[in-house]
Amino acid sequence: MNKSLSTKHLIAIVVLELLLAITLGIAITKFGIGGVAWLFGGIASGALVYKAYQIFYRITPKPNKKARQIGQTLVGLSIGFAIASSNLAAITSQLHVLILLTLFSLVTGTFIGYFYSRISKVNLFNAMLATAPGGVGIMSSIAADYGRNVSQVALVQSLRVTTVVLTIPFVARLLAGDSTGASVGISPKLFNIDIQGLPLLVLALAIALLGVRSATLLKIPAAPFFGALIVGIIFNPMLNYLPFIADLDFTPPKLVNLIGQVLLGVAVGEHWGNQPYLSKKAVGYALIPVGLIIGAGLIAAAIAHQLTSWDWLTCILVTAPGGAPEMILVSLALDRNVEIVTAGHLVRLMGLNASLPAWIFLIDYLERRLSGANTSKNAGKRVSR
Repeated sequence: MNKSLSTKHLIAIVVLELLLAITLGIAITKFGIGGVAWLFGGIASGALVYKAYQIFYRITPKPNKKARQIGQTLVGLSIGFAIASSNLAAITSQLHVLILLTLFSLVTGTFIGYFYSRISKVNLFNAMLATAPGGVGIMSSIAADYGRNVSQVALVQSLRVTTVVLTIPFVARLLAGDSTGASVGISPKLFNIDIQGLPLLVLALAIALLGVRSATLLKIPAAPFFGALIVGIIFNPMLNYLPFIADLDFTPPKLVNLIGQVLLGVAVGEHWGNQPYLSKKAVGYALIPVGLIIGAGLIAAAIAHQLTSWDWLTCILVTAPGGAPEMILVSLALDRNVEIVTAGHLVRLMGLNASLPAWIFLIDYLERRLSGANTSKNAGKRVSR
């Protein structure tokens, strides 16, 4: 049963998730999988805590949106500082390629959704929402607004994001070679916070909140992430324009990025813990479009590799159908063309959100047409008998 939780339960869930995520993150770093170990720990923690609440308290908590928003803000700020010195102007020469890849993603997602609806007998609208290259939260909320099967949409979307987030880092490490140097493990340096830089950190976080608010008002997709990312890019240059500051080169402590990773992972894990009992048949059918979406992403990577001078790893990270913050985080951990990966996912998300109203209208129209045609066909069969 889905119940609203008391403040006591909400606090208990957050504390349990963070403690378990940190414990699991420490254990996972021992496997040397790179800087996304904390993301994995968060995924496992969110799923386990939410599932435990279902079993012991008969409560199905709703995923905590605040956790993902805070995680996106912290990770976005860290990545913004990391790419502030990059040559962002060079990306404009490849903007047409990013737009082409976005169109390819939208078209293939539509065909995959139609195929999924045919083989699984799911209504077309649900299937399209389940396979659209958007986020779990966005597509699930649209399903709820239209009175559709939210659990089914969330299942395919969660499976897609989780599969990509878990597999891409391993693929990336194989393509990049040994990346252990980019990992964020437990070390004394991790907790070294410059006391003198603490006011700058507080200021950066405060301006990041303003950036997030502005991005939300402008309806920029993944506003917490991209709003904070812009702040991270402009923070040092902006302060260096002040007459009493010169040559400022502030960078947030690594602990900020670590906490952001944990919260992003927890948000993904909560969607899994929030899922009701899943039949093998439902999961089996869901794996088909997920596999096709990942395959389409690899084809898009091959197209990008042919049209640009990007290496294979960059192409895969740009076109990977996972969460934008998570994929950009992997590129940051591997120190591989973060600005290109960021631009690619930003263009894709903006393209998806800009076309969403027309896309929903079209799918709703097609579903009604198909339903009407099937009804007439069945009526004709009954008359003939």
